[in-house]
Amino acid sequence: MLTLTSPTETPLHKLGAGPKLAALAGLSVVIFSLQNLWFILGAGALVCGVYLAFGLTFARYGAAMLRPLWPFLAILVLWHAWTSDWALGAAIGGKMMVAVALANLVTMTTRLDDMIGVVERLAVPLARFGVKPRVLAVAVALVIRFTPVLMDKAGQLGQAWRARSARRVNWRIVLPISLMALDDADRVAEAIRARGGL
Repeated sequence: MLTLTSPTETPLHKLGAGPKLAALAGLSVVIFSLQNLWFILGAGALVCGVYLAFGLTFARYGAAMLRPLWPFLAILVLWHAWTSDWALGAAIGGKMMVAVALANLVTMTTRLDDMIGVVERLAVPLARFGVKPRVLAVAVALVIRFTPVLMDKAGQLGQAWRARSARRVNWRIVLPISLMALDDADRVAEAIRARGGL
């Protein structure tokens, strides 16, 4: 599995996962409450400035992690431009991009086991309803870890398609990606059971 933590050390690496996740939650609420497109663009510029403040290597790594989001944003803006108002689509897409960039910043500067610890502590009150905090925390960690892995495999599958066909990659690629995801999940479940479960 791939690691999402940046190899470039920054001052944010020294902060605990709890404060960073709390700040992320608060900033996300503020960002999604913004209505003015200029304010959203300003927030985006500030986030870009934070990435660049830690050096070009860090900023490039962060931009690479955000690259898969661009097609979804383009579709969102084009859909709103076609159905109603392009400015509304740009505002929604901008808010989504800023929020994901902030979440990416937290992920890049936080070790996964620290995040698991925070999720596990937050899930303790749910134990009275039958939810196992450790299972929930590991599930969140697996989603975080496997997202880039699946995206990488989807990219490889797209390249294989283009190598064998002159036609563009289409919806038929969804089934193989889904089967790969289920296969990976099955193998991880077997590995967890082999180690005694959770």
